[in-house]
Amino acid sequence: MGKQPVRMKAVVYALSPFQQKIMPGLWKDLPGKIHHKVSENWISATLLITPLVGVYAVGNVDDILVRDIAGLALLYVQNFQEKEKLEHRF
Repeated sequence: MGKQPVRMKAVVYALSPFQQKIMPGLWKDLPGKIHHKVSENWISATLLITPLVGVYAVGNVDDILVRDIAGLALLYVQNFQEKEKLEHRF
C-alpha cells in the first residue's frame, strides 16, 4: 500500500484592517513601568543620567571658559608657527 498525500490547511494570522487598538498594552500604566525599571536598575539609570546632566550643566556655565581655552590654543599655535619661521632665519 502506497502513501497517500494528506491535504493540510494553512493557518494565517493577520490583523484586521478595522482593528484600531494594535498596541494598547504599551501605554497602559506607563509611569508604573518606568518606576519599576528605574527602581530595579537604579545604578544603570544613574550612570546614564549623570553624564547627561553634567554635560548640560558644564556647557551652560562654562561657555566663556571654553572660548578662553580655544583662544589660548590659537595663540599657542600662532606663537609656535612664528617661532618656527624665525628659527630658520639664523
